[in-house]
Amino acid sequence: MEWEFTPEDVVKGRSDYGLEEFRRDLAAEVRQNLGEGEAAARAFHLLYDLCYALATNKEIEAHLAAYAYDPPTVQFLREMVEPMADNVEMLGAILQRQIMDRIAAGMPLEAAIDEVADWHRQVVSGTPPHLV
Repeated sequence: MEWEFTPEDVVKGRSDYGLEEFRRDLAAEVRQNLGEGEAAARAFHLLYDLCYALATNKEIEAHLAAYAYDPPTVQFLREMVEPMADNVEMLGAILQRQIMDRIAAGMPLEAAIDEVADWHRQVVSGTPPHLV
């Protein structure tokens, strides 16, 4: 994806680009490359989960271990690490901004991290971007 702002702009609050917009844009990119349907929806979820894992500093091998039963998926995800680097950076900036907002409101760091993780789960468990 390409943006007219940087991850730093998001972190510093100069852009209000958020998680919903990021997911929408990623879904649009997947649709552009794969069309719509179950395969596109699966690719979106795989790519989003990869971005989230890397943006939250999860080791790639630990993330891929969940897909060990499906070697083609592991290979696909390995191949997508580099092309998704900008998306990982942007998602990390979005999450960092959310944490910083909570800290600025007086929340301790660990509580802010936990609350953002809960907020993230709620957002991603809602209606996914249109792909099917």
